[in-house]
Amino acid sequence: MSDLSALALPHIAKLHAYTPGLQPTEPGWVKLNTNECPYPPSPRVAEALRREIGPDGASLRLYPNPRSTPLRAAVATLHGHGLREANVCIGNGSDDILNLLIRAFVTQEAAAGFTLPSYSLYPVLVEIQDGRMQTIEFDRSMQLPVERIAASTARAFFLTSPNAPTGVAFSNADLERVLASYRGLFVVDEAYAPFARENALPLLARHPNLVIVRTLSKAYALAGIRVGYALAAAGIIDLLDRVRDSYNVNRLSQVAAVAALEDPAYYDGVIAKIVATRDRAVAALGRRGWFTYPSQSNFIFTEPRNARGESGPAVSKSAYDFLFARKVLVRHFPSHALTAPFLRISVGTDAEMGVLSDTLDAWLQAPPPHAPQR
Repeated sequence: MSDLSALALPHIAKLHAYTPGLQPTEPGWVKLNTNECPYPPSPRVAEALRREIGPDGASLRLYPNPRSTPLRAAVATLHGHGLREANVCIGNGSDDILNLLIRAFVTQEAAAGFTLPSYSLYPVLVEIQDGRMQTIEFDRSMQLPVERIAASTARAFFLTSPNAPTGVAFSNADLERVLASYRGLFVVDEAYAPFARENALPLLARHPNLVIVRTLSKAYALAGIRVGYALAAAGIIDLLDRVRDSYNVNRLSQVAAVAALEDPAYYDGVIAKIVATRDRAVAALGRRGWFTYPSQSNFIFTEPRNARGESGPAVSKSAYDFLFARKVLVRHFPSHALTAPFLRISVGTDAEMGVLSDTLDAWLQAPPPHAPQR
């Protein structure tokens, strides 16, 4: 058979893979496109990795703890609220946790629900599972459609809060209004919760169908080690453990994550710096007259206006291309009507945000692409 792809399952043959943000390999880029932390992790992380590897790396010949038990304990201790190890599942990044949830709960008969716009991995995971989707559209106000979510017949509903890509957070009062009526599994994806004023942790004890998903990639500066986790009732965690790979998190990632979680004072400082930079950047964009959603994340979603005061998909693409040509990376999401006029900008250091601002000034002063050159 010349075309071996014909052996694939039909739904896989039609699948469009998730497209991550660009990861340039050459130096000189100001990288504000994948919401990574602009500061290094706690010094305790490198120390823990050196101890684990040892002088000869002998520990690496051994399998990791299959349940990531010490890390489960560290997560439970960090969050309190009566959580125990039995309420925690560790994943190879929060994407692994999302995949486990889809694997355990979603089929053609049992749909996955999510809002649009939202994390673009959700539909990919559902399509891999050959599952069915129900989507609920946001309008520009980004008000949570509580009644529509509560009335959803989806087996599991996934909500990013703060939302990606807008950065808008949803109150616990609104989440609890959903939980009062919705009978499926309500998954609140809190990848950016450390930067927000509120999170859903206080709701866990009252709502056994609530699952909270977290990551160490953003606030904890550990995107490279791939650790995430779920917080949920013990029965839900047991189901996730049944479908996960038996050694899904490597031993170096486990010890690095434990070391990070045991240094909350360091990360409180990192988060405070990012939030302060974010708020200054939002204010500066407001002075430009650009509409920017109130962010409770480590990124900003803003609607560029050109020198003529115009906005829209073509304007945001022009700004994106100008930045890219000058090695400043941001994200543009042209495939949805709500997101197409905007750029998503990760919060970097103050120096990086200064380069961004100067480059946007240069874009505003540049002649239009098709204007005659003098």
